[in-house]
Amino acid sequence: MTAFVALTRATLKASSRDTATVFFTFAFPLLFLVIFGLIFQGQEVEETGNKYIDFIAPGVLSWGLGNAAVFGIAFMLVQWRRDDLLRLIRLTPARASSVALARLVVAVVIAVAQCLLFIAVAMLPPFNMTVAGPWPLALPAVLLTVAAFLALGLVIGSAAKTPEAVAAVTNCVVIPMAFLSGAFIPLELMPGWLQNISYAMPLRYVDDALVYSLAGAGEAQAYWVACLALLGFAAAFAAVGLRLFKWGNEE
Repeated sequence: MTAFVALTRATLKASSRDTATVFFTFAFPLLFLVIFGLIFQGQEVEETGNKYIDFIAPGVLSWGLGNAAVFGIAFMLVQWRRDDLLRLIRLTPARASSVALARLVVAVVIAVAQCLLFIAVAMLPPFNMTVAGPWPLALPAVLLTVAAFLALGLVIGSAAKTPEAVAAVTNCVVIPMAFLSGAFIPLELMPGWLQNISYAMPLRYVDDALVYSLAGAGEAQAYWVACLALLGFAAAFAAVGLRLFKWGNEE
């Protein structure tokens, strides 16, 4: 058994045993879906003819995927350093990249399950979301989303020393991003300077990719630009995260 396979199995077992985290990973996006779905129930976007839920649901799902990926690896790194598990792993042939890739595999499995449940609920009454876009393209978008936000979580988890610090930093990053990137509030309602700032946020591109692939709104070019942007964010965050990676708190 390779170090990567062993780390993947250990990460999957650790994630599945934390029932509270698993529950809220799936429940939080559904809670926001209920709130926004009931607020905009039955309303339509005049320009496209889509229902508001067709835009709201991909935005909430974008936030849910990013939030789960960041918290998943950041908390894991802090806890494993605190329990000296990373020191034990360091004695094996495993590298820091193997730890990150093992978490990536687990995060992708969770993200796919999260998407299937979320979309199934969003299509039910009273939400009645319509999947009218090229939905198979949602899978590459989800994979790139997990990679980008997992890499961001690698940065946070490598820099933070306590679970409380992880929670504080992650919430300060992800929650404002959800509002400023168009995931929770349409960008059209924001001032021009805030719309320009949103281009520097990976969550904006997740929303663009999922709105196109699920709702069929927007252009194919915007989808591919979003995928390339997410790939760039993933590479940049991963480079910084691996640079900051520590096997112990004393390093």
